[in-house]
Amino acid sequence: MSETITTAGPFGPLRRKDRLMADRADIDAVLNEGRVMRLALADGDTPFVVPVFFAYDGEAVYFHSARSGTKIDILKRNPKVCFEVSMDQGIIESDAACDFEARHRTVIGFGRAAFVEDAAQKAAALARIVARFTNRRFEFPEANLKVTAVVRIDIESMTGKRHGF
Repeated sequence: MSETITTAGPFGPLRRKDRLMADRADIDAVLNEGRVMRLALADGDTPFVVPVFFAYDGEAVYFHSARSGTKIDILKRNPKVCFEVSMDQGIIESDAACDFEARHRTVIGFGRAAFVEDAAQKAAALARIVARFTNRRFEFPEANLKVTAVVRIDIESMTGKRHGF
């Protein structure tokens, strides 16, 4: 993975630099604690976003899916992705309606998706995903691995923001 923390994404610099999470450990914490990742894909000029369970290994994020469907079809045509993970911590109230804000920690990243085909690597990624929800250990039968897609997103850049902490 290249240097991943950035103050500017492909659309320009971060507007609220006072909210930047510049410490990699803070970004890693969000990716390690968050349970749902929103995955943004593009099919030509049509955007598509989908929530997925995921795992993070410090270099890449992984998710699983059926081997066919909209996201898989789009990824085969265009492996460039954007992802977002938020730790929603509530609302910061105000006396003015337009001054309410969200207390949050958020990571937005960009990368390239690759399909994991090796059975051992697939099982390892699935074990990481399952471990986010339970301490139980599971076997992944070969028949299940054959019908399950595992996608690795090689992270090219990430930006983290926080507010209300």
